[in-house]
Amino acid sequence: VQLQASGGGLVQAGGSLRLSCAASGGTLGTYRVGWFRQAPGKEREFVSRITQNGRLTSYSESVKGRFTISRDNAKNTVYLQMNNLQPQDTAVYYCAGGTDWTTVSSGYPYWGQGTLVTVSS
Repeated sequence: VQLQASGGGLVQAGGSLRLSCAASGGTLGTYRVGWFRQAPGKEREFVSRITQNGRLTSYSESVKGRFTISRDNAKNTVYLQMNNLQPQDTAVYYCAGGTDWTTVSSGYPYWGQGTLVTVSS
């Protein structure tokens, strides 16, 4: 399965963006999906994850209460709604698919190319 993340852009602090992770060449609904981000000069970090049926989700402490992950398996797409964005959220955001329920990036074999989110103060 190939994944493609989109929806990034430039937004002011306090603004919102919705990222999409679209799949091709496979059925995204068979995979658990995670969102990760990597800021300049920093290591990639876990942001959020969702099970195949969307009933279970989890978030990092830094985004809990501001970000919401969801999925529409009919559209083969997973979303990350990001509200109240802050400059520290600036990063390249990646979606990843796999079968493990994990916050570790190595647990996801399938990755999208990333989309840049820039939050200005």
